[in-house]
Amino acid sequence: MLRARTTRCDVTLGTPLPWLAALLVAYLLVPIGAFLVRLAEAPADQLTVPGIGDALGVSVVTATVATVVIAVGGIPLGYLLARARGRAAELLGVAVQLPLALPPLVSGLLLVYVIGPYTALGGLFGGGLTDDLTGVVLAQVFVAAPFLIIAARSAFAALDPELADVAATLGHGRWSRFARVALPGAWAGIRAGLLLAWLRAFGEFGATVVLAYHPYSLPVFTYVEFGSSGVDTTLIPVAAALLAAVVVLALSGAAGRRYGGRHARVAPPPPRAPAARPPERLGFDLDARLGGFHLRVGHSALSSHLAVLGPSGAGKSLMLKLLAGLAPLREGAVHLGGHALTGLDPERRDVGYVPQDSCLLPHLPVWSQITFGVGTDPAVAAHWLTRLHLDGLEDRLPHQLSGGQRRRVALARALARQPRLLLLDEPFTGLDTPVRDELRRELRRVQRDTAVTTVLVTHDPEEAALLADEVLLVADGALLQSGCQPEVFAHPAGPAVARLLGIRNLHAGRMCDAGTLESAGTAIATGAVGVPAGTDVEWCVRPEHVELDSEPPGAGEHGATIIDVVHMGAVAELLVVLDGGCELTAVSTDDEAATTGARCRVRLPPERIVVWPMPADRADGPAVAVSNS
Repeated sequence: MLRARTTRCDVTLGTPLPWLAALLVAYLLVPIGAFLVRLAEAPADQLTVPGIGDALGVSVVTATVATVVIAVGGIPLGYLLARARGRAAELLGVAVQLPLALPPLVSGLLLVYVIGPYTALGGLFGGGLTDDLTGVVLAQVFVAAPFLIIAARSAFAALDPELADVAATLGHGRWSRFARVALPGAWAGIRAGLLLAWLRAFGEFGATVVLAYHPYSLPVFTYVEFGSSGVDTTLIPVAAALLAAVVVLALSGAAGRRYGGRHARVAPPPPRAPAARPPERLGFDLDARLGGFHLRVGHSALSSHLAVLGPSGAGKSLMLKLLAGLAPLREGAVHLGGHALTGLDPERRDVGYVPQDSCLLPHLPVWSQITFGVGTDPAVAAHWLTRLHLDGLEDRLPHQLSGGQRRRVALARALARQPRLLLLDEPFTGLDTPVRDELRRELRRVQRDTAVTTVLVTHDPEEAALLADEVLLVADGALLQSGCQPEVFAHPAGPAVARLLGIRNLHAGRMCDAGTLESAGTAIATGAVGVPAGTDVEWCVRPEHVELDSEPPGAGEHGATIIDVVHMGAVAELLVVLDGGCELTAVSTDDEAATTGARCRVRLPPERIVVWPMPADRADGPAVAVSNS
């Protein structure tokens, strides 16, 4: 470990980056050092400057007031600019940055045109806006506001929008999502913007000297002293400015550390299992557009556990957002247990939502995450804390958890509010295999022990088979097939469905007479009826339905050669080539027969072979399967 650290340091020192950085640091610090040397050597008569205290007080007070004013309007403006889209938002974003590009003197003149003593607005106040602290504050707000607006906009834009979506499904309205999710999440950037705004306001000179020459702020006072007495009388004003800046920087750093510090330890109450509920069935007819993508899917569930299976980009996550009310539904309806959810805000739909990457709030410990939902019963939250093996982690922050622990927290948070509908968007993606399998089994136990209706989005057929009673297969925003899980897995409606289900023995062929097809030079009996001879078809058979034996082939059977073997514990996966040339994957429990290069006998049960007539344009869309079963 020591060697690795040394190597990385050597690589860094071997580049020009540290030297370039050092040059800039020297340029910034050497003038301050020179000033400190001169201050130490200055005679006593140069260290007394009448009026310095009043000027310092003016700058500190006005900069603080200006920063508060900027915060009140700048934080909401940064939030809105981060979320807004369109030409108007872009133009507004440019407009609020203009003061940065203007010389401060010009900024002061612009303000004179609005609030000067001879303007209509200035006249309403008797010309007094520019003769007291008000003018100083107005000048400081104009030149310093962009620093906070830009920082806040960037901080809000960097937030994961899924955080607000999850908070909405947990019952938090728009204001609560801003105050309890967006503001804490963006606080580091906002705090930096507030610090920059205060420092800019404190050091403001050009606009102030034009708009409000009296009372003197510290920069104006220093300028007057320099113009009347030379550099010798500026030592104390410069020292006061440096000291004020150092104090403010130190206070800002301390405030940041306290904000991100430890949370009080919690002791969850005795756990109580959630109240029993009758199972509810979900029905929906979804029609929505997202850019150029069009989703059109409808289904009326016959059971409580549904899986949506499809490739990336199929519209699966959009389906969940439509069910949760997080995306606009152009047409259609959503019903749960006979009650319409269409038109309800997400915070009123009584749904739990577990996104792909957990979306835990980075500033909250585990217990606060689980109880974050509006109306969450702490006793029920304690039940899920224990049930999902999170005991002892109550005070940990998200970055202190493993990937599996974060997924458990997200699931516990959704279940603690006792939702009627639980939506899971690929909740186990990216986890190690043992952790993924453990969490899958845990979720299956949760489904078995509770009546919550679940909709699972996944691209894993095994996951769908384990966690759903019904399966929907979607691609390109359209429904390919739906039905009971065993029926869908046994009888895919088309080649596209077979691929989504992970069936590898998928081949092209041509029908011969008497229900036999020819594929890769091999005649295969299918028992398919109603398909004319000469029809181009696609067909499949599951690896577990390919029967192997070491005996010579008999009638209706095929000779084959094993060309590859993968031992997978209790079973072996074999790649075999039939004598005619057709290549198939099979599964065997006979380790002795599973030898590369060995000859074997292969039987393909006709009733297990599914055949689809190939469309004339060879489109790989859903088709009616033709088989014996």
